[in-house]
Amino acid sequence: MGKTIYIVLTATGTMLSKAIGVYTRMDLNHASIAFDEQLNEIYSFGRKQPNNPFNGGFVRENVAEGIFHNASCAIYRCEVSPEAYERIRKKIIQFQLNQEKYKYNFIGLFGVLLNKEIKREHAYFCSQFVATVMQESEKHRLTKTPCLTMPHHLTTLPHLQPVYEGDLQTYLRMTRGTDTIRPMRMSLLKSLAFRILA
Repeated sequence: MGKTIYIVLTATGTMLSKAIGVYTRMDLNHASIAFDEQLNEIYSFGRKQPNNPFNGGFVRENVAEGIFHNASCAIYRCEVSPEAYERIRKKIIQFQLNQEKYKYNFIGLFGVLLNKEIKREHAYFCSQFVATVMQESEKHRLTKTPCLTMPHHLTTLPHLQPVYEGDLQTYLRMTRGTDTIRPMRMSLLKSLAFRILA
């Protein structure tokens, strides 16, 4: 039986997110990977301190507050084999055990602008990190190299299923403490003018 992970794209409204959006022409310019529907366990490369945009690195995110308070999002479900799931888990653990070594790859973002690979040891930007982790699953790899991967490229990962698009905090209120997004709650979300993707 397969395991489920989640790819989460968000629009946080930060200066960096807006700057990336100028280039990508996309609204959702931050990428994360989560291990539960409620997004309690979710990881990325971003701010280590909410009020300091220049101190970035590997982080376990709290999407219920801070820069995510007014965020919109798109959430995707991805079924992977138990073996791939364990490799992805181990990869995340490696980042956790060595998190003080990792920095945010600001220079790598310029490489994306120039379409030139800039590989830096212990440095990633958010979508580069997610793409790197997803390489642990042979069936869920992008054709594009991780250091040239932008958040919207992740939506082309094989076997990805859209789950939700809309206000992030509404999604959290509807899912936390439950196992699934039930039809009744889906209807409620639609009545609030948020779009659910099944």
